[in-house]
Amino acid sequence: MAAELSAAHGELAGQTVVVVGGSAGIGLETARQVRTAGGDVVLVARNAERLRRAADELRPLGTAVLDAQDTAHLERFLGELPGRVDHVLVTAGSPSYTPLSELDLTDAARDFGGRIAMMLAVARAGRQKVRAGGTLLFIGGTGGRRPAPGMAVMGAVTAALPALTANLALEAAPVRVNLIAAGFVDTPLSATLLGDQLEARREELRRTLPIGRVVGPADVAALAVHIMVNGALTGATYDIDGGQQLLAH
Repeated sequence: MAAELSAAHGELAGQTVVVVGGSAGIGLETARQVRTAGGDVVLVARNAERLRRAADELRPLGTAVLDAQDTAHLERFLGELPGRVDHVLVTAGSPSYTPLSELDLTDAARDFGGRIAMMLAVARAGRQKVRAGGTLLFIGGTGGRRPAPGMAVMGAVTAALPALTANLALEAAPVRVNLIAAGFVDTPLSATLLGDQLEARREELRRTLPIGRVVGPADVAALAVHIMVNGALTGATYDIDGGQQLLAH
């Protein structure tokens, strides 16, 4: 009963958060923290089985199975939500690391243009659907800020997202628009990308990061909830990497 009373009076009590990419990793953990803070969630994900498991745990207001890269479908889904919502979090998307010699230009155009189009679609639907003072919150990364072989597309996306965020904050106002730029986060996606190199990467980060540990989904989720709650934040990019960018490579 005490936990229920605490949630009922939490920072997000009475608010609804749509989480696109809400069945795993950062999205799932953010949905958990939204529920702990008294809010309701609508979960959107591509994988139906993972979405079902997340829904069993979190008891959302609703769920939808869709691929966020299908921008027409995503925009239509957001536009057809009943009533207003308070916040939309988008974690969908994965990084692309391909050397120039192996790069397929069609894939490169999809990876870059698709990410930009997804943000534009969410903003276009969100300015009509999200209440004044609510936020559209996107998850990006910091990894593409340092040039390296295989990082051409990822670097271009990394550079573009803060500029897009700032511009959308003006056009979507009074809805707020913000970007979280994460470094390495210990998620299922990271495990998939690194495979049998995952534990070595974790150990390297524990040894070298100023915070002395690996950044986890809960760290990013806590920042996401703070941005939702703090109504003065818009048009900005918030780094969360445990000090990874301070290290020499």
